Amino acid sequence: MEKNTEIQWNRLLERFTAHLRLEKSLSPASIEAYRRDVSRFLQYILPAYPDIKPWDVTLQLLELFFKEMNKNVISIRTQARMISGLRGFFGFLQMEKIIPDNPATLLETPRLGRKLPETLSVEEIDLIENQIDLSRPDGHRNRALIEVMYSCGLRVSEVINLRISNIFREEGFVRILGKGNKERMVPINKKAMNEIDLYLYDRNQLNIHPDYTDILFLNRFGKKLSRVYIFKMIKEQVQKAGIKKTVSPHTFRHSFATHLMEGGADLRAIQEMLGHESIQTTEIYTHLDKEYLRSMILEYHPRS
Repeated sequence: MEKNTEIQWNRLLERFTAHLRLEKSLSPASIEAYRRDVSRFLQYILPAYPDIKPWDVTLQLLELFFKEMNKNVISIRTQARMISGLRGFFGFLQMEKIIPDNPATLLETPRLGRKLPETLSVEEIDLIENQIDLSRPDGHRNRALIEVMYSCGLRVSEVINLRISNIFREEGFVRILGKGNKERMVPINKKAMNEIDLYLYDRNQLNIHPDYTDILFLNRFGKKLSRVYIFKMIKEQVQKAGIKKTVSPHTFRHSFATHLMEGGADLRAIQEMLGHESIQTTEIYTHLDKEYLRSMILEYHPRS
C-alpha cells in the first residue's frame, strides 16, 4: 500500500508538471523549481504518513513541514518560493477536483525585503556603449544589442530571440515574445534603429545558418547568441568604462523603466512595455522614483 501511495503522488506531480508546461507555459527552470519544492514536501510526509492521500493533507501538516525546514535554516526567500510552489500544486489538485480545498491557501508567507535594482544613468549607458571597439567585426552588433536592451527594456532572452520580421520600422515598434509566450508590442526609437542598421551591414557578411536567418543578433558562426556571451560582453564593457556598479543585462531593463518613471510615464504603460503580468511587479519603480526624488531633495534643498 505504501508503494502505491507514493506512485499515486508521483503521478499527480507529473500531471501538475504537464499543466505548468502546457497550460501555464512556464520556463523549464520554473517548472523544475516547482517540482523540487513539491518533491521535498513528499519526501517529508511519505515516510511519516505512508498511506496519506491528497485530501488528508491539512494546514497543520504543512506548517509542521515548514517548521522542520526552518531547522535547516532555509532563507526567507526560499521559504516564500516553496509556499508558492505548494499553493500551486494543491491549487491544481483542487481545480482537478481531487481535493475539496487548498490546504496551502492560509500558509503565512514571510515578508520579503524588496531590494531595489541597480540602475544606470543615461550618461553611464553612453559611456558603456562608447567603450565598444567598432572596428571589430562584433562591434556594431554589441552596440546595437545594448542599445536595443535599454531603449526597449528587453530581457536578455527576448533580445537573443528578437526576429528581423518582428521589427516594424515604419510604425516604430518591435513585436516581443516574452515570458509564457506572451506577445507585446514595444516602441523602438530612432537611435536603436540606427544602431541596428549599422549592424545589419556586418550581419549580411556572415554565413548564416538556415535555422537563424530571421534572428537579428548572431555570432560569427551565423547562429544565435548565448546568454553567457551577453553577460560576459557587458561585464567587459562596464569594466572598461570604469563603472563600479554591479551591471548585468537586466540592469538596462531596470534603467529603461526607471528613466520612464522619472520622466513621468504612466505606470500602466510601463507595465505593458515591460510585459509584467501584475502591476505589483512594476510598482517597484515607484519606489525607485521616490528614492530619486529623495536624493534630489537631500542634495539641492537649502534645508537639507
